[in-house]
Amino acid sequence: MPTYEYECAACGANFEEFQSMSDKPLRKCPKCGKMKLERLIGAGAGIIFKGSGFYETDYKRKAAAGPDAGASPADKPAAKTEDKGGTPPPESGGAKPAKEAS
Repeated sequence: MPTYEYECAACGANFEEFQSMSDKPLRKCPKCGKMKLERLIGAGAGIIFKGSGFYETDYKRKAAAGPDAGASPADKPAAKTEDKGGTPPPESGGAKPAKEAS
């Protein structure tokens, strides 16, 4: 249940009220009794995790199979794809093509 902040337009009283999201906003000021109460827009609260803690070591990992076993798929380089057209890739081994006999 969220905490809402209210302010009275008549007397300027400012307070917080713990209410359900389905509850209607308050209208009557508890200090002056006038029907000039307005609910303010606040930043709200962050997420609160209750418990002893949430750590990376709390979850068991599979055994490492190689040097890249711990890396996520996004960290790995993309597989090379075959070039469809254009210039052929350079030949490996450093060998030069043989000269044609004339």
